[in-house]
Amino acid sequence: MLTPSSNTVLEPATNTLIAPLASQASVHFGRFRVTRIAMDDASDEQFADDAILTAADLLADACPSIIAWNGTAASWRGFETDTRLCEMIEARTGCPATSAIMGLNEALSLFAVRRLGLVTPYTGDVQEAMIANYATLGIEVAAARRADLSDNYSFATVEAGTVQEMCREVASDGVDAVAVVCTNMRGPLIARAVEDEFDVPVIDSIAVTLWTALRRLGVDTRPLARFGRLFEAGAA
Repeated sequence: MLTPSSNTVLEPATNTLIAPLASQASVHFGRFRVTRIAMDDASDEQFADDAILTAADLLADACPSIIAWNGTAASWRGFETDTRLCEMIEARTGCPATSAIMGLNEALSLFAVRRLGLVTPYTGDVQEAMIANYATLGIEVAAARRADLSDNYSFATVEAGTVQEMCREVASDGVDAVAVVCTNMRGPLIARAVEDEFDVPVIDSIAVTLWTALRRLGVDTRPLARFGRLFEAGAA
């Protein structure tokens, strides 16, 4: 997993999620500097190719089966940025690559989502860019909640109970699924509770990154079903 440097949620959460498959798979992490999320050049420069590819080079030394970019920047920067990045990682390291947003979009297609509930920690302009990008896929963001934060570290300070309530609010608006879009937000361990209450899938970014990586490797994800309906989709 490639992760933003200021994230503190995704590593422990991913290790909790993968625990039932510990005899089959392990997860290892590499960081590059990301400290702020905004719609300006300084923020965008954090996602420059060189920094990410250098981190991928170091991960490749561990001979991973797949490299996953565990971040959601493509949701506001444009989906093609992850497609291009994964192609570059594969060419550079010889290792298959995927990302959180590639996995999320695969899951939205799998669940035939047309009306989406969106939960993020971001500011309004970032969330609006995300909404516009999903409209190009024919997906309407029918309900949204945000925490209006830009400091990447601060996203982790939004308590799990608050994230759960944000998910409950958008789930109650008759959406086809809820997406928690941020890999430093406490969504993966509350997803199942919201699903059970509202009977809609809750697709968390941390969970979907692990799910798509395991699917690419042909690993059966159903042993992780207690964490959400997403994992009931099994192996690719």
